[in-house]
Amino acid sequence: MGEPVSRRFKNGRNVSGIVLLDKPTGITSNAALQRVKRLYDARKAGHTGSLDPLAGGLLPICMGEATKLSTFLLEADKHYRLRCKLGVRTASGDAEGPVVAIRAVGEIADVQLSAVLEQFQGVISQVPSMFSAVKHQGQPLYKLAHQGREVERKAREVEIYALWLTTRRGEELDLGVHCSKGTYVRTLVEDIGEALGCGAHVTELRRTAAGPFTEDQMVSMDALESLARDGLDALDRCMLPLESALGHWPDVDLTEDTAYYLRKGQPVLVPHAPTEGWVRLYAGGRRFLGVGEILDDGRVAPRRLIGAA
Repeated sequence: MGEPVSRRFKNGRNVSGIVLLDKPTGITSNAALQRVKRLYDARKAGHTGSLDPLAGGLLPICMGEATKLSTFLLEADKHYRLRCKLGVRTASGDAEGPVVAIRAVGEIADVQLSAVLEQFQGVISQVPSMFSAVKHQGQPLYKLAHQGREVERKAREVEIYALWLTTRRGEELDLGVHCSKGTYVRTLVEDIGEALGCGAHVTELRRTAAGPFTEDQMVSMDALESLARDGLDALDRCMLPLESALGHWPDVDLTEDTAYYLRKGQPVLVPHAPTEGWVRLYAGGRRFLGVGEILDDGRVAPRRLIGAA
């Protein structure tokens, strides 16, 4: 049995890895993060991409050195499953906000619905909701919204790679979405509702994938809390290695001598390395060093190193 979780080290453990949490609904992403951080007694932890309290599903928790790679997960595309209610528009775009308009749905033929969903695929423009985490003069918009304030927001471009209907039950639609980073699913549903002429809001939302990670890899909060009773070793076995955040990037293996110079910030020449793009860096075929990028002259440049300041 591993070391009891009740034992606490000063400032927490210097533990590194990624936990794919199945965030429960009803709590904020930060509250979920803090619970996981306490369970692991981690010195440093962060999440990649907030989910609203209404939303559940995949929330990668990066601990220790994995926080250096969180940017790559934030930049990754996402998958969602959602349910929306036609005919009702709310202030927040989801079921938590007050109803601001009710309209008759009327007859919507399948071909009409398909055409509307089709028009929202590809690169589209979205105006962030006042209930989003986008900041205005240093303040998240949702805080201003809760104060009854509304400010002008600039539209931003996002990309919807795929948008499909899975189930239709009267005035409720179940949809699947594969989208780029920065997509506001609530805004997407509101815009779909307007295109159908009746309005709509999200009633359920679940993230099923983020970058290389999928929902079949997730672990629930209840499962983590159960494992915690067996000790920290049991919890640590739920962590994925740091390099898993980088998906299927090609690997570049360095000799110890070459790795020395790369760690000093110097681009290095590595035989048989890829000719472009981002790569995962290893020393001796085993030790993960971090992230590199291939320069125009073919050298490998360090971009984010693990264990470096």
